[in-house]
Amino acid sequence: MFRYCPSCASTRVRFEENKKVYCPDCGLVYYHNTAAAAGLILNADGAVVLLVRGKDPAKGRLDLPGGFVDPAEGALEGLRRECREELGFDPAAAFPSSRFVFLASFPNTYPYRGFLYNTCDLFFTFDAPGLAETDITPERGEIAGVRFVRPGGIDYDEIAFPSARAALRRYTALLRGEQPFTP
Repeated sequence: MFRYCPSCASTRVRFEENKKVYCPDCGLVYYHNTAAAAGLILNADGAVVLLVRGKDPAKGRLDLPGGFVDPAEGALEGLRRECREELGFDPAAAFPSSRFVFLASFPNTYPYRGFLYNTCDLFFTFDAPGLAETDITPERGEIAGVRFVRPGGIDYDEIAFPSARAALRRYTALLRGEQPFTP
């Protein structure tokens, strides 16, 4: 994780317990805690809105709208901000009669620029009746495209991250009236 101690520049830093950086020279202890992320299963008249990732990790693979929750944000605030950034609109503002409904939470890892971030991914559903592909203005660069896919037509091998696959599987199981599995 670190080659040098961020406090004293010692080269004897150790990464312990898969979460803690420790420097025996100055006593620094830094916990690399799990980051929160939020994702959205956006239901557009029975189709799920999937995004084509325009950047790594998993460039070209499918993902749900969402991303990291920033400091001083709650999960829904972060999710709404990410939707504004990635989709060009805030679902709660565009569809005031609908509500975010918590679906599930799954652990995930997110590799980015040489670091592996452990995340706790919180997933929500939201009904957007009448939403069309032309209503979405994807963020250039980060989003390479948008797909509306019926739950029965989701190719889970194309979904970028295990946590999003698990959330989509839970969602489709609930739609079929099944008791969803727990990973």
